Amino acid sequence: MDTFQLIILLLDATLRTSTPLILAALAGMFSERSGTINLALEGMMLGGAFSAAAVAFYVGSPWVGLLAAIATTIALSLLHGFACITHKGNQVVSGMAINILMSGLTALVGIALFAQGGKTPALDKGSRFQPITFPGADAVQDVPVLGLIYSELLSGHNILVYVAFLAVPAAWWVMYRTRFGLRLRAVGENPGAVDTAGIGVVAMRYRAVICSGVLVGMSGAYLSTAQGASFLQDMTAGKGYIALAAMVFGKWRPFPALAACLLFGFLDAAATRLQGVVLPGIGEVPVQLVQALPYILTVILLAGFIGRAIPPKALGRPYVKER
Repeated sequence: MDTFQLIILLLDATLRTSTPLILAALAGMFSERSGTINLALEGMMLGGAFSAAAVAFYVGSPWVGLLAAIATTIALSLLHGFACITHKGNQVVSGMAINILMSGLTALVGIALFAQGGKTPALDKGSRFQPITFPGADAVQDVPVLGLIYSELLSGHNILVYVAFLAVPAAWWVMYRTRFGLRLRAVGENPGAVDTAGIGVVAMRYRAVICSGVLVGMSGAYLSTAQGASFLQDMTAGKGYIALAAMVFGKWRPFPALAACLLFGFLDAAATRLQGVVLPGIGEVPVQLVQALPYILTVILLAGFIGRAIPPKALGRPYVKER
């Protein structure tokens, strides 16, 4: 296997590993642009992953599982909104409470339903999202350079991978080219002025957390019905927090957040490739160090950039209507 082929395979793995991060980062962006901190991405991804795997197992359709995941995460988003928007609770505490709740609840329900230690049974081929092969991909596979790019890098992913990358320009368009996006950003910057203009601040923030729920539900469903073949206890492994770091590093904007997610995805993909590899002058790369790279980068980015990234002015502040 030559160097170019190794690079293509590494980039191919990067696209797959960054997909749940992209969807979750966009979910956090919609919520936080409206002024609602969403630390609950981790727990929502877990809830979505469990619902998708469980429903897909019983029904035999990944699409029904995806709808179940979205319904679950919308419900959790509305719960978060009810605590933070309606009752003006502490948004950080609410988010962490959902994370803790879903970490325990998914395992508990999984044990009750399937008695397999908190995981769901393995899904068959018909219950998972399958790779999509582009026309002519097999025919051009042996063509130098372009054939490998087309057949390996662009073709052969499941539909949620393509949806995730198409969601980035779509989110940019919604955020910066629509009336809804303008109002959403205004609510996150100056809710008082928006309220004076006759636009409901509470309603806008609820619409934002619903959008967040849809995206993070797709992220969770991807983990258990596309990338994997079942739900495993705590299978998100901190991906919700990594997506949050990518969103902050991207300064709450879609394309910079995409770049950060690709960086994290690349490190995750490289971790698999580097295990057991002997580097000149270093020796064999420790497996633990390689696996810790994405989390180390998360800490470095947050420590180095969170002070420079300027969040929406009303982020984390409950809106109290002036009398």
